[in-house]
Amino acid sequence: MKSNNASISVIIPVLNEENSIVKVLHYLRQNSTPNLIKEILIVDGGSTDKTVKIARDNGVSVIHSPKGRAKQMNLGAKNAKGEILYFLHVDTLPPKHFDQRILNAIRDKHEVGCFQMRFDSNSRFLKFFAWFSRVNHTLCRGGDQSLFISRELFFKARGFNEDYLVYEDNEFIGRLYKKTCFKILPQQVRTSARRYEDRGIVQLQYHFGIIHLNHYLGAGPEKLYEYYRKNVIV
Repeated sequence: MKSNNASISVIIPVLNEENSIVKVLHYLRQNSTPNLIKEILIVDGGSTDKTVKIARDNGVSVIHSPKGRAKQMNLGAKNAKGEILYFLHVDTLPPKHFDQRILNAIRDKHEVGCFQMRFDSNSRFLKFFAWFSRVNHTLCRGGDQSLFISRELFFKARGFNEDYLVYEDNEFIGRLYKKTCFKILPQQVRTSARRYEDRGIVQLQYHFGIIHLNHYLGAGPEKLYEYYRKNVIV
């Protein structure tokens, strides 16, 4: 990859996010350099609200996909034109000049990485767990931290495993850790604490911890989703 001329495709999987999508699209444009961002791709998993219309009204490309974040992100990657893929959750805002920071990391020979994370919450409990996002270990990774990766490495690693309806980010990153050096950038993304506040901060973190543990004990995608469906979905 010719990093001097590299460009970024921002890939955002969505499903019924009419209340969040405008904020992230405006933020991305205000906090990046136009010539570094090749495109913003919204990959919709079958929204029944105004998500798709809002995205198109804001001038970004929309790709229709079967439901499932792994499927949506893989389809986004296949359609992306940029040399660097940047996967971002719709309720996560990257740091200012995120695009330049990613390109700097790529030019320093880091093919994959993420930012540190903080929540948009004053909860000391959430601040404690967010602190660990600076630790370079698979246990401390998650999709909310966003993910940048060279297009070449993404396809070499075969992308996200579509068998995973949950934990797809962690499973993919775990494979990437075995292939190359994973870079943690010092700046922070800001991610929404809405799920924690709706479900219960301690309770939800506990369930996510159990999913992590089950994966490390050898549970496959079906068992992880079964636990998630019974204990997390409300």
